[in-house]
Amino acid sequence: MREILSWYGSDNPGTKANIARLLNHGTLAGTGKLVVLPVDQGFEHGPARSFAMNPPAYDPRFHFELAIESGCNAYAAPLGFLEAGASEFAGEIPLILKANNHDVLHDEKDPLSAVTGSVEAALRLGCSAIGFTIYPGSSNATKMYEQIQAIGEEAKRNGLAVVIWSYPRGSDISKAGETAIDVVAYAAQIAAQLGGHFIKVKLPTDHIEQDEARKVYEKCAVPIGTAAERVRHVVQSTFDGRRIVIFSGGAKKDSDDAVLDEARGIRDGGGFGSIIGRNSFQRKKPEALKLLRAIIGIYSGSGR
Repeated sequence: MREILSWYGSDNPGTKANIARLLNHGTLAGTGKLVVLPVDQGFEHGPARSFAMNPPAYDPRFHFELAIESGCNAYAAPLGFLEAGASEFAGEIPLILKANNHDVLHDEKDPLSAVTGSVEAALRLGCSAIGFTIYPGSSNATKMYEQIQAIGEEAKRNGLAVVIWSYPRGSDISKAGETAIDVVAYAAQIAAQLGGHFIKVKLPTDHIEQDEARKVYEKCAVPIGTAAERVRHVVQSTFDGRRIVIFSGGAKKDSDDAVLDEARGIRDGGGFGSIIGRNSFQRKKPEALKLLRAIIGIYSGSGR
């Protein structure tokens, strides 16, 4: 734990304490690994698409309970969902306020999320961190970079940690390019350069989007053939592993084995953990608890 905190030498004791709080909670406390439950999908995708397959998930309290009972390190959500349960569950799990969000009622090719939360709100709700999405590749990316620089600086000044969701997307990036290894590694590097303590990216494929990058990957024989190798490369791209990189679970998968195989690849590649939303809360609670505990077991070493 002290080694990880030493990576953030410019941060004040309050911010370091909140980084430690996120890493020292739940079943994975003290391991340097973490599993986070994120529930911003109601805003990002709409309520029916997010919760109709498991109606109890319409209730914000369901997600607090799921994160706590499963042994997650933290729970991340937009302002409204956190306000609906932060008092009732105060002190039971570290919270991350998702400070910007994007809806699909006008799903532009070059997205720009609206700022929907604040450092003041995060402090009022007892959060340990703020979360913020950037879309590298969007024509609006520079505005988002400026926004996270400003809100991140304010968060750190007030002793909060910063979690950056870095999702490549834009009119000049193909659909396959959004998860291409070169693009995801680049997105992770950008998030690190913008001051993120925790960086969330999608699990990359072996596709290479940029022609100039392909030349380097081939010339230098960068290993990207397996999921573990690709994870290792993304982690290396964030200051040689001196930033905490976690990987998203993506859309709900029909098979638990597929979710668990991804977690094994992240573990074997030196990733710091998973941030699992739809693949957990879109299941009935007993099934969701079983899956989250199995993922946690993979990172703790108690599961295969």
